[in-house]
Amino acid sequence: MAELVKEHSHGAGAVVPASSRAAQFASFDVDAFEVPGGREEIWRFTPMKRLRGLHSGAAADGAVTVTVEAAGEVKVETVQRGDDRLGTAGTPDDRIAAQAWSSFVDATVVTIPKEARPDTIFIKVAGPGEGKLAYGHLQVRAEQFAEAVVVVDHSGSGTYADNVEFIVGDGARLNVVSVQDWADDAVHVSSHHNKLGRDATLRHTTITLGGDIVRLSPTVTYTERGGDAEMLGLYFADAGQHFENRTFVDHAVPNCKSNVVYKGALQGEGAHTVWIGDVLIRAAAEGTETFELNRNLILTDGSRADSVPNLEIETGEIVSAGHASATGRFDDEQLFYLQARGIPEEQARRLVVRGFFHEILVKIGVPELRERLEAAIEAELEAVGA
Repeated sequence: MAELVKEHSHGAGAVVPASSRAAQFASFDVDAFEVPGGREEIWRFTPMKRLRGLHSGAAADGAVTVTVEAAGEVKVETVQRGDDRLGTAGTPDDRIAAQAWSSFVDATVVTIPKEARPDTIFIKVAGPGEGKLAYGHLQVRAEQFAEAVVVVDHSGSGTYADNVEFIVGDGARLNVVSVQDWADDAVHVSSHHNKLGRDATLRHTTITLGGDIVRLSPTVTYTERGGDAEMLGLYFADAGQHFENRTFVDHAVPNCKSNVVYKGALQGEGAHTVWIGDVLIRAAAEGTETFELNRNLILTDGSRADSVPNLEIETGEIVSAGHASATGRFDDEQLFYLQARGIPEEQARRLVVRGFFHEILVKIGVPELRERLEAAIEAELEAVGA
């Protein structure tokens, strides 16, 4: 049995048939990709003119600063391109990812040893600076039965493209939180390659609050049975910002699970968010359980959210599979309920937004980070007097 579910959008984008992710081209060679013009399916939502040449071969003239704070048992290395470990989690499947692979100078590799349970690992990435462009590469490896929380925190100015690898060994558990808290001028395009071993567990969370353009492409692949991946996302776009998330879960082996939940809020003229959620269940992936959900809350006029869930199924021998997407304004019933109990409208609106994001924030296993993000969301709401 084979079923191809066609793509549908709950945003302003056109409805088009979905192409199979099973056939998507991938290569480490940037020259194997044509320079995109913006009409291609994977680029049709992205404002190409604002990418500052990342898609057309712009040369690096700066560098990011990567700082790792980790316990002594965690191994931190700076390695060159020839290191055999690099690239093992996945292959670039768009030109910018291939350009980043071809252009980085040094890569940072963080290894969590077998059975280790270190305190939270903080990886801080500072941009190359206003008017500068850089490429980079980061790999985090959780060896067999290791357990860790890793926070990758981005800040600063400039233009940056990178590949990030998260390799979760057999029986390991890795909780990743990637924060994009860039300055207003920043452009960041990043591909996250997540590779899970037998009975491995991954929680991968992206938080996008700052930057001019931020485009993230997290992919999950399973190598053995029993893999369990949860992909979470939170984004809050202001006037003129473009935040794009393109998730892909590739179920190629039996008895694995995935759950994708992304939530976004938008306010201000020209605020634009895009979520493309692809799930592929290949013929060999019997016993799969998967679900994906995207919800968007539009707070002011002039904002636009595009949401496109895609589910492609090549076998009928699965446990469950589904997707859902919704974009809308405040729930009038919720506001009425709160106001009826004496809560002013402005405060009621803030409570609704906090409740909207609570499902994501509560799963961040770092209290100080969760508090910081809650404060950032409150600041976003105060900016327009929501």
